[in-house]
Amino acid sequence: MTNQPSNLEAQLEALQQEAQKIIALADTLERLEELRVFYLGKKGQMSALLRSMGQMSAEERPRIGAIANTVKEALQSELERQRTTLQTAKIQAQLEAETLDVTMPGVYRPLGRVHPLNSTVDRALDIFVGLGYTVAEGPEMETDYYNFEALNTPPDHPARDMQDTFYLPDGNLLRTHTSSVQIRYMEAEDPPIRIVSPGRCYRRDTVDATHSAVFHLVEILAIDQGLTFTDLKGTIKVFLEEMFGDQLQIRFRASYFPLLSLLPKWMCSGEDAG
Repeated sequence: MTNQPSNLEAQLEALQQEAQKIIALADTLERLEELRVFYLGKKGQMSALLRSMGQMSAEERPRIGAIANTVKEALQSELERQRTTLQTAKIQAQLEAETLDVTMPGVYRPLGRVHPLNSTVDRALDIFVGLGYTVAEGPEMETDYYNFEALNTPPDHPARDMQDTFYLPDGNLLRTHTSSVQIRYMEAEDPPIRIVSPGRCYRRDTVDATHSAVFHLVEILAIDQGLTFTDLKGTIKVFLEEMFGDQLQIRFRASYFPLLSLLPKWMCSGEDAG
């Protein structure tokens, strides 16, 4: 069937109006490319209409050709306009998604973790503080007086040899226990006293599964009228249950520690401090 010039002209105008409306509704660049191929591709709608131009007279071809070029240019212009609109919208959406508000606080990222030794000591201190104890600390480099003499340890007592102390050239030493903190605290404070003294200690021990040249102690000292060993046992029981769980089975057994035999009688027996 041969298309008459007037009929083909009407079809081109209808194609232009239809295509412009549909192109204006394209919401993605991919959809816009599909419409370009559908209308202006080699096998598109424009090409299908213009195939019949070969059957027209030589006088009609230039006029219909001019109309076809006008339609093609209009569609290309509409495609380019819609492409610009979609690209601008895409860039704007990306900018909004990537906007950085410099007034907002930074994202906190934790720097490492607490060392297991420190976290264990902190947990022990929390328990004793909850029982009414005050944390007391002292120097790691000590004098002989605070580390031994004030604890009634004579120069020739085996406790000194057992400690295998690190002595320093100036006559001082690295503390072998935190009991020196207790002496310093008792010099400065009057009873009643309840302190817990944590810290590093040093001894010339051979390193193995249960010994180290540098280790940690947590000692407690309570001085008040009416305190007995029952108070000590109760304190230790509460601490162990808080530290390891209330299902923990606890048994107290007597033992011997040479240094304790040198302490003042009221510190060892639990008699009144007055």
